[in-house]
Amino acid sequence: MKKIVYLMEYPIDLPGGVQMSTLSVCEGLAGSPGYGYTPVVICPALLDHKPSDYPFVIREYPMGENRLKNLFIRIRAFREIIEEEAPDLIHIEMSESLITYGFIRKRFRDIPYIYTDRGLLFGYRKRSRVFMDPVLKDADMLVTTTEYNKRLWTEGSDIRPVCTIPNTISDAYFGEYEPDKRKEHEIPVIGLAGRICIEKDWPFACDFIDALCETGLIFKVDIVLSTFEKGDEEQVDIILNRLKKAIGGERVESHLNYTQQQMAEFYYDVDIFLMTSQFESFGKAAVEAMSRKCAVVSTAVGGLPEVIGLPGNLYTKDNISNGIECVKELAGDKEKLDGQREFFYRRYLDNYTEDKYIERHVKLYNEYAGKRK
Repeated sequence: MKKIVYLMEYPIDLPGGVQMSTLSVCEGLAGSPGYGYTPVVICPALLDHKPSDYPFVIREYPMGENRLKNLFIRIRAFREIIEEEAPDLIHIEMSESLITYGFIRKRFRDIPYIYTDRGLLFGYRKRSRVFMDPVLKDADMLVTTTEYNKRLWTEGSDIRPVCTIPNTISDAYFGEYEPDKRKEHEIPVIGLAGRICIEKDWPFACDFIDALCETGLIFKVDIVLSTFEKGDEEQVDIILNRLKKAIGGERVESHLNYTQQQMAEFYYDVDIFLMTSQFESFGKAAVEAMSRKCAVVSTAVGGLPEVIGLPGNLYTKDNISNGIECVKELAGDKEKLDGQREFFYRRYLDNYTEDKYIERHVKLYNEYAGKRK
């Protein structure tokens, strides 16, 4: 068995896209010995779990609140644990972990390493790039989650080689589709979901619902909001009050801080999932909705056009008319809505399942693991 070490600067049990994606591939490798890989995750001390809760090895290190101090803690932890584990390949999953590894990479010059960029090239500050680029130039592969971001890297940098492995969603929660759970409605239900943050642009989401109401369409809104920082609860109240004012309180259903299991159930009750983000590197929420046979209408930002794959269901913030017309057409034409549900579900199965995600990683690992420089 060959060993792969994953470097992270956040606990793997902290909710987040990077953590869940890493968890998916590690569980997949650990559950299928035939692939020939043993995963080992190096991350800060877990929050709510024990390393023994997972089917793979987790090596913890302490972390504090001082960023500079934490850098030196990571450097020492990475160096000592990598020496002890002696991996055949290192997979770096987060930008600060990449920068950290840069300080010790010469010590492990014989071990191949790859980095997955789960954001977008232009999302990095210039100061970060100063530290990242030298490490990436020594890397064996830069992995992006969309072809869009791959183009950004190939056109905007001299980092090579670059490949794409589309992201996935958790098979533990978004596994097999259960038809009996799919709910039908006389009045169409529009779903919204996301955390309170600038990227999700909730004021604009309310603007979109206002504009949709002005067309005379009768619909319901089912919304899930997640809070993390001080003041988020006040923003939740503002959003819900605007939605209720627009369509009436009886037609707005809201939920707060749903778990992944609850989210998997939530999408069964949604006909049209609406995304109003002003920034998305990939758009996992869209894939989650696809896996539950929702039609998806979205802003054309970041990697979303590639994930959605249906130009007619995309719109821009500056001109939302196409989005409004798309939602209206789907809400008023059940045959078209059902057709799109099947389209998006098939797109999920063809591109974004956890099995395909793991298989793509195994193919990449087979190319580099154990091949000393």
